Amino acid sequence: MKVLVINCGSSSLKYQLIDSETEKALATGLCERIGIDGRLTHKTESGEKIVLEDALPNHEVAIKNVIKALTDYKAIESLDEIGAVGHRVVHGGEKFNHSVVITPEVKKAIEECNDLAPLHNPANLIGIDACEHILPGVPMVAVFDTAFHQTMPKEAYLYGIPHEYYDKYKVRRYGFHGTSHSYVSGRAIELGGLDPKNSKIIVCHLGNGASITAVKNGESVDTSMGLTPLEGLIMGTRSGDLDPAILEFISKKENLSLEEITNILNKKSGVLGMSGVSSDFRDLEDAEAAGNERAAEALKVYGYRVSKYVGSYIAAMNGVDAVVFTAGLGENDKNIRNTVASHLGFLGVELDQELNAKRGQELIISKPESKVKVMVIPTNEELAICRETVALV
Repeated sequence: MKVLVINCGSSSLKYQLIDSETEKALATGLCERIGIDGRLTHKTESGEKIVLEDALPNHEVAIKNVIKALTDYKAIESLDEIGAVGHRVVHGGEKFNHSVVITPEVKKAIEECNDLAPLHNPANLIGIDACEHILPGVPMVAVFDTAFHQTMPKEAYLYGIPHEYYDKYKVRRYGFHGTSHSYVSGRAIELGGLDPKNSKIIVCHLGNGASITAVKNGESVDTSMGLTPLEGLIMGTRSGDLDPAILEFISKKENLSLEEITNILNKKSGVLGMSGVSSDFRDLEDAEAAGNERAAEALKVYGYRVSKYVGSYIAAMNGVDAVVFTAGLGENDKNIRNTVASHLGFLGVELDQELNAKRGQELIISKPESKVKVMVIPTNEELAICRETVALV
């Protein structure tokens, strides 16, 4: 079966066409600047890159152009070859603890979670509607970022606020990047030869957005992101954990509204705000090498925060078998892996520096005598979505 995987943002749309039998990507691409002007970047199975500067006034036009690119560049001969569509949906609240075939009732439930993910869920629904219109009768599946974390116990997901806010509004920790954490922890069990029913794994999904998850016996038992993706680690532009009273303090000092403060915490904070240089860690490392103290400080604080979360999840699970790095920074930056490993010396963690220097490869980078395995596993959310889709349809 050929499965079209769609990841729809407010002004962008990422896609992959995957052969579910071979699990190979037959084509990948990205639609950008939807509703502004439009650009479609399409990559063929052979690696040829095509950039199309076509107007993309809305997501339905973007989907039509994706289908045209798939047929024009011979990933498929006709629409009949698309057996199913898998959609990434960011927030499923407490309604969904697994992937589901999309029905009108499912769409209504996704819409009811819009308040929890106002930047993401409406865009995800637009992508679903567009695909349903262009590919009538083709099964559609929703794969939720939050679903993997629905196994967390109450002591991990409840906040120290009046319980009525949970009762009325379901204010709690949900967690995100669930598809990535599920895929990577599963691969870690295979790569490390671990027992799926008796394993303790910490997955560090470190990109511009970042989260860490404690996975015990294949289930998420705690994760760093919360009600929204703002909580947890310091990220590229997000603040991560901070004293909530800071919001009121800055609001009064700067005469800013709550919405303006929230925007600052989401888009102007993190290592960008700390360094004043960039949200890209490569730029920060270059700036540090050139003597920029704030860039060096931001990197040090970031590494410390990641290490602290890893340590807290070792305590939460009363041990750890493997620490795994994934996503752009986790897969490619030897420095952050070294930093975290240096804080785990008490566990007998030792890295093989030659292996740690490799980028973007699936590897065990700890020495054979290391008491805890340290791994790098490139994430593949699209393949995970494809597998979930095939299993349901």
